[in-house]
Amino acid sequence: MDFRGKKTNYKRHYHDYLFGRKTLENIADNLVISVDSLRKYFDELEISSAPKPPPIEAINCILDATFFGREYGYLSFHDTHQIFYTKEIKTESLAELNFCLDELVLAGYKFKSFTLDGKVGFVSALKKRFPEAVVQMCILHQKMIIRRYITTNPKTECGRDLKEIMEGILQDNLQEFLGKFTTLKNKHKSFWAVKDDAGKFKHKRLRSAVKSIETNMPLLFQYKQFPELKIPHTINHIEGAFSHLKEKINIHRGLNIVRKKRAILFLLMGDFCLK
Repeated sequence: MDFRGKKTNYKRHYHDYLFGRKTLENIADNLVISVDSLRKYFDELEISSAPKPPPIEAINCILDATFFGREYGYLSFHDTHQIFYTKEIKTESLAELNFCLDELVLAGYKFKSFTLDGKVGFVSALKKRFPEAVVQMCILHQKMIIRRYITTNPKTECGRDLKEIMEGILQDNLQEFLGKFTTLKNKHKSFWAVKDDAGKFKHKRLRSAVKSIETNMPLLFQYKQFPELKIPHTINHIEGAFSHLKEKINIHRGLNIVRKKRAILFLLMGDFCLK
């Protein structure tokens, strides 16, 4: 049977290649063409970077960026089922976010909520552009921020108390967590007010941890404040997609930059066309 020409679904074969199921040589042998010809067909595939068609109803959106070295990365948007839009970026800037939001609004997307890692400029921009949408900070990222400040094994009583309330944050609602946090602040008020001989605060990392919680508190429990919206409280969906992407890209380390970017876009957007 002749597999060449228009009847050959090269996107299917490209999918099999990127997912590590078959090598270029295996695919070329099956199609009875040379490896160079197969590469040419793969290079000619149309891989769209446009937003996928939007649903009629408003969606819960998860957004995050992933980078490949320092030169480029991808700002991506996920609806808890799939990435529906991604854009290559050099930096995770407000200009890039606004460009993406313009594209999504133009495509017809409407939003119930946004879940993100808490980047301050992004939060403000989303609230300004979509005042009717709820903004939720990823709770796991807040826990990671606090862990970086106090470490996994705090040496002070204040640090240990802070670690304890952060470990229970997923079980709390806003009022419960706020009560615990207020109690902690009152209990250790004199401790983190201590200054050194130069008049500077001694426990800077603990103070920064407390400040982070105070700043992000309004964003941490939106998913419980509005249970009917079913807002994701973490960005795990999109981080899982990024991990899967990098696992597959690492299989093909020999790709040049152009082919690598095409592969990334194909994998991110799920442009498989396997029918």
